[in-house]
Amino acid sequence: MKQKTILVTGGMGFIGKRLMAQLLQQGVGSLIALDNFHPQVHGADPDKRFDGVVVEEGSVSDELFLQEVLRRHDPDLIFHLAAETGTGQSYHEISRYCEVNIKGTGHLVEGLRALPSKPRRLVLASSRAVYGEGAYMSETGELFVPQPRTSEAMGKGIFGLYDKFGKPAAPVATPEDVPLRPSSIYASTKLMQEYISVQGLENTSVQPVILRFQNVYGPGQSEKNPYTGVLSIFGQQILQGLTLNIYEDGEIVRDFVYVDDIVNALILAATSNGVDGQPINVGSGVATSIRYAAECLLAELGSRSDNLRVSGDFRPGDVRFALADNKRAQKLLGYEPKVSLEKGIAAFAQHIKTTR
Repeated sequence: MKQKTILVTGGMGFIGKRLMAQLLQQGVGSLIALDNFHPQVHGADPDKRFDGVVVEEGSVSDELFLQEVLRRHDPDLIFHLAAETGTGQSYHEISRYCEVNIKGTGHLVEGLRALPSKPRRLVLASSRAVYGEGAYMSETGELFVPQPRTSEAMGKGIFGLYDKFGKPAAPVATPEDVPLRPSSIYASTKLMQEYISVQGLENTSVQPVILRFQNVYGPGQSEKNPYTGVLSIFGQQILQGLTLNIYEDGEIVRDFVYVDDIVNALILAATSNGVDGQPINVGSGVATSIRYAAECLLAELGSRSDNLRVSGDFRPGDVRFALADNKRAQKLLGYEPKVSLEKGIAAFAQHIKTTR
C-alpha cells in the first residue's frame, strides 16, 4: 500500500485512529481522514489533528463536500467507517441514522463512480446486527433465524428463543449465508449500506468488500458517547462508583472482538487477493455473557466482582445471542483473532484508568 492514496471515513473515531496508526507504520502514499467530529462522540473540543494524515472535516451526508474531497484526493482505497451507531438511539433518531448511514453511503458510491475509472477498493464496516437474532438450531437439527423477540415477551421475563413448534432453540455461531433479519433501525441502515455498496458499484472498477463486525472494544473507545460499546459504558460507571445494571437475566451473549484484531481484518480485506465480494464476519469467535465480561472489568478496575445487579431490564431491538462464525474470514483473508477477552479487557482497563 506504499503507493496508494487511502481515505478513511470516520477516520478520527475509535477504530479509524487505530487503523490509521497501523497504516502509517506500514507506510502509505497518502492518508486522508474524513470526520464530522460529532460532539456526542468527540466531545465539545476535540483534537482535530493526526500527524501524517490530512484531516477533512465534514459529513458523508454532505454530498457536495464529499464529492469535492473524492475529486481532490482521488483515493485508491477507501475504508468506510463513518456511521451513526447505537441500537437504542436509532429507535428515537430514525432520520439521523438514515441520513448518515444510508444517504451518506449513497453519496460515497456516487462520488466514487464519478471518478476516473481505475482499480479501487471500498472496504465497508458493516455489522453483525444485520442478522437480527442470528442462527439457532431446532430440536430436529434445523438451522434457522428466529423472529425478533417482542417487548411483550421480554416484559414477562421470557428472554429465550423458540422454534416454529414452540420448543426452546439452541443458539449457534452465525454464518454469513443465513437469512438476514435486522431487528433495529441501526441494523436496517447497516444492511442498506451493504446493498448500496454492492449494487451501486456493480460493473465499475471499484471492488466492494463487506466486513460484518461483532462487538468491538479496546483503548480509545469513546468515553463521552452514551451509546458506545457496553464495555466502555461499564468502565465509566465503575470508575464513578456506580453499580452495573446487567440487563435481562445476565445471560445475554456477545462476541467481543479487540480493536487490534478488527484493524488487522480491515488491512487484510484491503490487501487480500482472495476476496470475492461475499460479506465476511469478523469476530473473536468466542461467546461471552455480558455478566462475565462485566465481572472481568470490575476485577481489572479494582472493584468488587459482585458490584452489579441483574435487573431484568431490556431494550427493544436487542438480540439475545451474538457469535461469529469466522470460517469465511479465515479462508478468504487469513484472519485469526489474537487477543483473548481477558487480555483485551486488561489493556482496556489500564487505558481508562490512565486517561480518566
